[in-house]
Amino acid sequence: MTLIDDTAASRDAADATARSAGHPRTRVPVAQPDQARPERRRPGRASLSDGYDLIGAMLAGVSVATLLFGWIAPLTGPVGWIAVAFVVFIVAYAALVSLTADRLAVVNRVVTVLLYSAGLIVLAALVFVAVYTLARGVPALSNANFFVETMRFAGPLDPLSVGGISHAVVGTLIQIGIALAITVPLGITTAVFLNEIGGRFARFVRTVSDAMTALPSIVAGLFVYAAIITLITKERSGFAASIAITVMMLPIVIRSADVVLRLVPHQLREASYALGSSKWRTVWRVVLPTSRSGLATAVILGTARGIGETSPVLLTSGITAQMNTDPFSGPMISLPLQVFTFVQSPEPNMVARGFGTAAVLILLVLSLFVIARLIGGRGAGVLSEGQRYRAARRSREDLMRIVRRPPHFEAAAPAPSTRPQENP
Repeated sequence: MTLIDDTAASRDAADATARSAGHPRTRVPVAQPDQARPERRRPGRASLSDGYDLIGAMLAGVSVATLLFGWIAPLTGPVGWIAVAFVVFIVAYAALVSLTADRLAVVNRVVTVLLYSAGLIVLAALVFVAVYTLARGVPALSNANFFVETMRFAGPLDPLSVGGISHAVVGTLIQIGIALAITVPLGITTAVFLNEIGGRFARFVRTVSDAMTALPSIVAGLFVYAAIITLITKERSGFAASIAITVMMLPIVIRSADVVLRLVPHQLREASYALGSSKWRTVWRVVLPTSRSGLATAVILGTARGIGETSPVLLTSGITAQMNTDPFSGPMISLPLQVFTFVQSPEPNMVARGFGTAAVLILLVLSLFVIARLIGGRGAGVLSEGQRYRAARRSREDLMRIVRRPPHFEAAAPAPSTRPQENP
């Protein structure tokens, strides 16, 4: 390949030389002094024209939707107005961007807007559910007795100043605690088996866990009702509800933990094996600490699935209006089941209690999420204050033990030779 200067004086000579030699000619562009250079942009930072395009597209969407719904077409409803405004916004934004950019840039910016819009829709839905539930439950939440009393002496016609959901809160904590005590070790151990052992049986276990992920909750309740209540306990109890919740949580924890453990780099395992560690010590000291944050997220997903289940609890725990702290004897109600019983009543006070109970359930799930993030939020190798203090103390103890230890190797006199000496 021949590189030549792209000037008018040497262009003809270079073309002739390249043609005679049979080599492809490569032009080196030379910047002209009067040529305008493109604007330098930093990644992740939008320019001023991008903001103008976005604002113009928004105004176009709002204007067209308002004209269609108010003047031109006989359309009504806020949902339809939002849908039409969004479609017009996307079309107008693509048209405005195409005036100054090529096709690839238009597709890139339109897809970016769609992704941001999807995130905003999901966030708006979550905020709407939480705010609506809290707003409808404020009349019940504003009474202190709602958190410390039970519904033993409260009826449908009683005011909100009488009765509470303390028995449902205690029942939920007991049931989810038993389910977590079963699910977490069993689910994480199964995920470790699927990743570290493998084999034909591992493929069978993975297939079963995938199938259980789509298991209807009512089927889990019927299974526990037929296998435990009908054959063993002969009554509904909190323990039976915990087993039903475990059936729902276990496949979620297994699959989530399985995906997390797959993300651990193999180089970490190989480095541990090279230092002489065994397989199980590598799993305990390297694999699990590295994926601690992801495993905490897997437990959160399983807890969120189990704590809000109503169908299996309805068939296994029973309904009661008084406190029961024994999960092995008598019915034990939970928050989802209490919400279900409250909203069935036509009385406004009972419906308000139902929304208040749902708000408490949302706050409980949020609290569990925060606790799990505090436990598993630190990355691999990041120690807490207590862990750093204990590590420094162990280092000082090792240093003092080394200093006090007598030397192993002392200078010794050379041993006399046993070989016979030759006469001079």
